[in-house]
Amino acid sequence: MTTGNRAAETRELIPATAERLFAECGVFAVSNRQGGEEAGQGDNFAVGYHVGTKADLVRAIVRRHTGPMERTRERMPAEVEHSHEPRDWVTCPVRPYTAHLAELGDPTWFARFSAQVMTDPGLRQTTVDEALATEPMRRIVDGLDRCLPAVPLPVHLERGATARNLVTHTPAEREAAPAGGAPTPKPGWDAVATSLIDAIVGLLLAPVTPTGA
Repeated sequence: MTTGNRAAETRELIPATAERLFAECGVFAVSNRQGGEEAGQGDNFAVGYHVGTKADLVRAIVRRHTGPMERTRERMPAEVEHSHEPRDWVTCPVRPYTAHLAELGDPTWFARFSAQVMTDPGLRQTTVDEALATEPMRRIVDGLDRCLPAVPLPVHLERGATARNLVTHTPAEREAAPAGGAPTPKPGWDAVATSLIDAIVGLLLAPVTPTGA
C-alpha cells in the first residue's frame, strides 16, 4: 500500500473510530490520543495531523453521514412543494435520518454520537449550523414555516429547539437499547420515524397557553 493510500485510509478510520468512542463515552471524555490508539495509530498526534481539532473531527463524522441523507432530502421538498400540511414538511428531515440509520445496520453509533455532541454548547452549534447549511434543509425549514400557525417568536424558537431534541434523543435511545441488552420500544426505524413525526406535528400545532394562565 502506498503512503498516499495509507494516509487516506487513516483519514477514514479515525472518524469511524471516534464516532463509536464518542457515542459510548462522550465527546470530551475521549482524548485525541485514545482515538488515535483505537484507530491503530501509535502517534499521539495522528488525529491532529490527519483530521485537525476535535471540532474538525466532529465535522468529519457528521459529513460522513450527511451525504447519504442529503441525497434523499434533495428530492423531498419538490415532492411537497405546494403542500400546506405540516406533516409533509416534518417528514422531510425525519425519514431520511431514520432510513440512514436503518441502512447502517447493527450496531450503529451515529444517533448516540449526535446526542453526545448536542450536550456541548459549542459543538451543538457547529452541528446545527452544518445541518442547516444545506439547500434542501433551508427549503424544508422555509416550507414548514409557511404552513405553521402564527405564534409568538419565543414560542416558535422554543418549539423548534424541542423538536430538535426529539429528533436527537429519541433515535439515540432506540439505538442504545440493543447495545445495552434492553428491548427496543419500536420494532424498526420506520416506526420510530412515524412516532417522531406524530410528536413533532402535535408539538408545532399545539395551542399556546396565555402567559400567567
